[in-house]
Amino acid sequence: MKDFKEMTAIEIKDRGNAHFSKKQYESAIDCYSKAILKSPDMATLFTNRALCYLKLKKWDLACNDCRHALELDSNIVKGYYFLGQALLEQHLYDESIKYLQKALEASKDQKRNFGDDISYSLRQAQKRRFQINEARKIQQEIELQTYLTHLIKDDMARRASAIGEMCEDEIINETRKIEEEGNKHIAEVNELFSTVDERRKQREVPDYLCGKISFEIMKDPVITPSGITYDRKDIEEHLQRVGHFDPVTRTELKQEQLIPNLAMKEVVDTFVSENEWVVTEY
Repeated sequence: MKDFKEMTAIEIKDRGNAHFSKKQYESAIDCYSKAILKSPDMATLFTNRALCYLKLKKWDLACNDCRHALELDSNIVKGYYFLGQALLEQHLYDESIKYLQKALEASKDQKRNFGDDISYSLRQAQKRRFQINEARKIQQEIELQTYLTHLIKDDMARRASAIGEMCEDEIINETRKIEEEGNKHIAEVNELFSTVDERRKQREVPDYLCGKISFEIMKDPVITPSGITYDRKDIEEHLQRVGHFDPVTRTELKQEQLIPNLAMKEVVDTFVSENEWVVTEY
């Protein structure tokens, strides 16, 4: 076996790849680091090492390598993708979404096939960000409801203490009136916030964005020769388990006849981006 001093950067990288395939990440990192010393301008060496750091959960080191790779090559998809993943693990959701979106755009521009990997990571980042923001909003609503209730009760107490000299019956009537008005206002506040909660629960995805088999929002819409759009996962499972025919038209259908419905995909993506609550189930 050649000594590292006699090997080219590509040869050392290949050795690193062999270690990586065996899940020997520390050894792979050592190889990529040695290759970088020989060829410091090769962006893929940094993304390869970054992936090893991701596997070892060394998020900061992965981020550093990705940023360096992107400085060398601003079009390297894996640089954006791995950086987005590392930031996601550090709960830096806004930054993660930013780089994962760049990874998705770059992969489309370069016609690179990453399957659903990038989209899945992007959805995870959007989902976690939404959940945190939603929890924050709910907490703010609870605090506001509590604050308004306290204001109403304080006003009731102030009005009760301001009652002047009256006969006992008048005092009782005025006190009852203050309590009734205060309780009415409290009930109105509670109803208002209850309506907000109910609307949150009633969020719905339009039917035309849902697959005709699972009835869930489509992630990878494809269209058949009959003009019917399905989510790829659902229709492929149907073809494998049920039979080679279109579930709606019952006409013969094979997997290779499925064509990506890019127009519908754009509509779905736009809806998801404008309605962040969707990502909790998307």
